[in-house]
Amino acid sequence: MTDPKTHTIEVPGSTLHYDVREPESGSGRPVLLMIGSPMDATGFTTLAGHFQDRTVVTYDPRGIGRSTRTDGLVESTPDLHADDLHLLIGALGAGPVDIFASSGGAVNGLALVARHPEQVRVLVAHEPPAAQELPDRERALAAIADIRATYERDGFGAAMAKFIGTSGWRGELPADLSELPVQDPAELGMPTEDDGSREDVLFAQNLITCTHHRHDFEALRAASTRIVVGVGVESEGEMACRSAVAVAGRLGTEPVTFPSNHGGFLGDEFGMPGDPDAFAVTLRRVLDESQ
Repeated sequence: MTDPKTHTIEVPGSTLHYDVREPESGSGRPVLLMIGSPMDATGFTTLAGHFQDRTVVTYDPRGIGRSTRTDGLVESTPDLHADDLHLLIGALGAGPVDIFASSGGAVNGLALVARHPEQVRVLVAHEPPAAQELPDRERALAAIADIRATYERDGFGAAMAKFIGTSGWRGELPADLSELPVQDPAELGMPTEDDGSREDVLFAQNLITCTHHRHDFEALRAASTRIVVGVGVESEGEMACRSAVAVAGRLGTEPVTFPSNHGGFLGDEFGMPGDPDAFAVTLRRVLDESQ
């Protein structure tokens, strides 16, 4: 695989940066687009290296990493991200593409397929945090809103501590949110002081719009795209995993179990490696089943 080449594309309200890794020789395989949110392209470095036989594209969503925004807004909705992906795929001139989508990226990928199924051959949506689909949705949405309120009141460190405790809770969420574990931010290596900023890509830009998004399941079930929902074997019972199971149920499919956890595809990009070698084997098998 060649070294990644960085390109830009102007979309309404943002300049998107994306990276293209070409195979040494043509493969005839669809382009593989890897997307996350709020994670940028750097999180897919290890996983991309496992697919050297095909063109791999990664990108920074609007307002994240290198992709600056000019729309004057703070929040980004899944539909807005879907519009960006639609224009990005069009710029590649290589559709329909295969997509591996992680977390919030999986929510955005589902929004894209609902609107433009002709652009996507296969979507592997790994643990989309679709809280609206949970049986305890009211508690889940309240817990997420509480994280956002904590961010607005106390800043990043306090919000991240609460986010970790909530996202790692296994099973339905308690009616009393005070039962959710919250560690001291310092114990988690998070800042204890509020720096006053309120533009974090997770808490300010994407947390509420992503988790509260209502998916168009009628459009998704009718789509020509093969949609595969993935769950982590180590994240059973956690909110994102339970959401993924619920999404698969709404689609009339069974989720595919991937090795490791919510970030199982990660190498050491952020100091929290999963099991990328085994993860890539499963992802390749899922994609090959659609050949």
